[in-house]
This record gives sequence, C-alpha cells and structure tokens, in this order.
Amino acid sequence: INLNIEKGACIGFMGATASGKSTLLDILMSLLSPTKGTLSVDGREVTQKNKHLWRARISHVPQHVFMSDSTVAENIAFGLPYKDIDFERVKYAAKNAKVYEEINALDNGFETIIGENGISLSGGQRQRIGIARALYKKSSVIILDEATSALDEKTESEVMEIIYNIS
Repeated sequence: INLNIEKGACIGFMGATASGKSTLLDILMSLLSPTKGTLSVDGREVTQKNKHLWRARISHVPQHVFMSDSTVAENIAFGLPYKDIDFERVKYAAKNAKVYEEINALDNGFETIIGENGISLSGGQRQRIGIARALYKKSSVIILDEATSALDEKTESEVMEIIYNIS
C-alpha cells in the first residue's frame, strides 16, 4: 500500500474483519515495521532510532481505553503529575469530547475517583475521556481505533465534527 496523507486530513479505513486495518494503524503508529518499503513522515523515514519522535506526535484512542484508579482529571491529563495538570485545558478537552456535563454531574466533578479501568463510568464515558485525553495532549495526529463504538449516533457525530474542525 502506498498512502499520502496530507496534514489536516481526516481519513478512515473501512474493511472486513481481519483485512489488516489494525495492522495498518500499528504501522502508521510505528508499533510495527512494514515488511516491505518504509514509513515516511514529512519526507523523512521513520527508523528504529527516530521512531520515538514520531510516536510523541500521536495520540491513539483505542476501543477500550485504559483508565487508572485516579481522578477524572488525572485520566484526561494521563501521565502527568497532579501538580502539572492544566485544569483549564482538561475542561476544554472534556467539553470538546462531549463529556464535560457528565463529569460535572459526578459527586466530585473532575476530582471524582473513577476506579480501576473506570469501573464507575459507562463505556461511552470512558471512550469520550479517551478522546479528551488525546485532545488534552494536543497531538499532531489522533488515531481513533473504533473509539466511538460505544457512543450513540448523535454524540458520535458531534465528537467527530469537533475533531474534524480541530484538524
């Protein structure tokens, strides 16, 4: 396959089960190396030595988002020490992921402990927090791997419109 994806493009891969969609995404994220050819970004080949630079520009939102047993805010600003979290950015990301109102309705809002793997949240809330995490990170590339499968059609459409507008 030969792909040329322009900056700002919003694309999707569709196909039958086991047709290679996830493998292609793994290659694009430099988690797998292509068996033939190369992966190039901005005219530069992604190699073993520099793939960390490419990966740092990517946010991956899988169908099943990992959640730590900590607050909603810590799960959106995932990996940052609590003292370094930009709470305005957390709220901005949550608003754009269409989960802000639901978080605010929780007993402790963004300070609510969500339990291991977000046990206290619905599947749709977990997915939208995963999308908020990607938006918080301000990545150059956001890869959604069935990341809206637990959302109703209206919410999915709203989230995708926001992501498209951000791109």
